Amino acid sequence: MIQMLLNALLLALRAIRRNLMRSFLTVLGVVIGVAAVITMVTLGNGATRMVSDQISSLGSNLLILRPGQQLGPRDAAGAPNFKLSDVEALETQIPSLKAVAPMVSSRVMLVAGNQNWQSQVIGSSNAYLTAGNWNIASGREFDESEETAGKSSCIIGETVRKQLFPRGSPLGDGLRVKNFSCEIIGVLKAKGQGALGQDQDDVVLMPIRTAQRRLTGNLTDVPTLMLSMRDGLAAEPVMEQIRRLMRERRKLPDGADDDFNVMDTRQIAETLSGTIRTLTGLLGAVAAVSLLVGGIGIMNIMLVSVTERTREIGIRLAIGALEHEVLLQFLIEAVVLSALGGLVGVVLAFFVCLALTALMAMPFLFNPGINLLAFVFSGAIGIVFGYMPARRAAGLDPIVALRFE
Repeated sequence: MIQMLLNALLLALRAIRRNLMRSFLTVLGVVIGVAAVITMVTLGNGATRMVSDQISSLGSNLLILRPGQQLGPRDAAGAPNFKLSDVEALETQIPSLKAVAPMVSSRVMLVAGNQNWQSQVIGSSNAYLTAGNWNIASGREFDESEETAGKSSCIIGETVRKQLFPRGSPLGDGLRVKNFSCEIIGVLKAKGQGALGQDQDDVVLMPIRTAQRRLTGNLTDVPTLMLSMRDGLAAEPVMEQIRRLMRERRKLPDGADDDFNVMDTRQIAETLSGTIRTLTGLLGAVAAVSLLVGGIGIMNIMLVSVTERTREIGIRLAIGALEHEVLLQFLIEAVVLSALGGLVGVVLAFFVCLALTALMAMPFLFNPGINLLAFVFSGAIGIVFGYMPARRAAGLDPIVALRFE
């Protein structure tokens, strides 16, 4: 049996070598199909990991508290903002929180010497560094007097440093923010791109009282609170504690809807990752259709091959070859064609994925499972679509086949 399989394999390879160009065109559909499936799945896995990593970089066990029932400025328009007293209440009454950071923000023009750059200015406290997983690359954080008195001090992100202070350290230099000047006391360690494509390092952090007085003109309202939970805690109970406290402080009667919302960034990450996985599956299924097209191409060429080699088949049958041996020969030829196409597709997908992940700055996650599955599926395509031509070859009448011209 093994000898028969080896002989059939050698005959198949000889037949493929006789028509190299036709064999290549035959398996082209399988090559494209396998490469497309693997590429879609690999890029989808890389995108899922990138989104998860970027959202994780936003903060440690981060919750975001905003006015309005849903996320978005339209829904928050009629809801009152939070107060600095809400920050104190959350810090003292909910021990599950390790950091509560009030946030006001504005996008303004920055000027340093003869350089200018538009950036996001955030007014907050040192708790923002804890909640947002920020580290100081050089300099220091705000001291107590700067936070309470609202002094004109600021900590800049790496992008701002590169744009305005390309040479030397900016520590101690003055930075004009809109129409006032602040002293640079620190530089944040770079984080890179965020989950929605924004540059997280394009930021200037200053005490919230300074931002309220100098930028927003509102000394009481806080539109956003960043809350960092202690490690190892489930988000749902903590979110419920926050909800009850905020309803009490905002004097909402029983039965009234919340006029605020608490978002868990981990849930956002899971939702986005699930969406990407679904889209990846759909795109992979669409790409797999080209495998079926490749299989149909193999079947058509094998039928042509059977017709061209009718006399050869007749000679083999006449000198004693059995039907199942002829069937096996053509079936192995179809499987070899499709398997070679699958192998070329796997190699092609590897290099395409390397190039695309580097171009899109996403992690390259090699998945042996999907590569093996695509290769095995390509072989199965050869069996399914090669059976009918092989069956036709095996069923030829030797006498009729020998008279074929």
